[in-house]
Amino acid sequence: MVSRSRPARLAAAALLAALALSLTACQRIDRSAPLPEGSSSADQSAQEVLAPQPDASAPDQSAPDEGAPVPEEPQQVQPQVPAYDFSQPAPQSEPVDNSYFDDAAFVGDSRTDGFMIYSGIGTGTNLTSNGLSIFKLEEKKALTIDGVEYTLLEALALEQYGKVYLSLGVNELGYFDDQGFYDNYCKAIDEIRKLQPNAVIYIQGLIPLNEEQIAATTGRTYLTNDHLRVYNDLMKQAAQEKQVVYLDLYSVFVDENGALPAEGSHDGVHLSKEYCQRWLEYLKTHTVDFDTLYPGGVAGAEGDAAQTT
Repeated sequence: MVSRSRPARLAAAALLAALALSLTACQRIDRSAPLPEGSSSADQSAQEVLAPQPDASAPDQSAPDEGAPVPEEPQQVQPQVPAYDFSQPAPQSEPVDNSYFDDAAFVGDSRTDGFMIYSGIGTGTNLTSNGLSIFKLEEKKALTIDGVEYTLLEALALEQYGKVYLSLGVNELGYFDDQGFYDNYCKAIDEIRKLQPNAVIYIQGLIPLNEEQIAATTGRTYLTNDHLRVYNDLMKQAAQEKQVVYLDLYSVFVDENGALPAEGSHDGVHLSKEYCQRWLEYLKTHTVDFDTLYPGGVAGAEGDAAQTT
């Protein structure tokens, strides 16, 4: 048996350690490979320390490709505005001033003429005629403008308006033709819409009468509130069918007896100045925008649409 000296044994041990370290450094570590049998997590950690580190100058493989489509952001859902309910009278709205009526045409009989004179409105186009009825709009030369006679519809066609206020029905009470009244009212709305496709059409319900005053002045027994209420219902129905605005003036002026108060008129039909002013205040607080009525910019009747311009 050969005996080695202590310095020789130390030198040999150092050489073996150096060789082991060199072999370990040259190995490529597979981090995903399972640990060799008998090895520990500490050995794995040591191998990770010796594994090559990524080059900071190399492109980031985790960054998105410039050519790749960018996912779209989800669109915000706009809240839906409730559709206007044509089956109900116009709701109360924020008050407007008289300039709102600068582009308005007022179509009616002597009641509306009195409104234009005594309400203090001071603007709007007066297209009224004493005795005018819904039955005569197309044939009666009811208006004279600059010396020329026109039917109501011909006069309405002379200008374009933003609003048309229609108030007819009292003179028609003597016809006793409810179906004819309804049919002619619907026809009038259609004709007005053709002539004024961008206008808000307001159907004004009839203000009640004072039958006692009528009996004492004109004695016209056909002028009754019972029949007037029937006409109001028919006008409301026409407004719903034709998709125009109905204004419930009757409810504003009727008293506990279902009539116009005596102080509201001198003859039971035509309104006093104070009541004309009340009429105007109601109109100023019951307005509807065209876009609210027809959000698509289309005003239609019975499936026929008129595109706004």
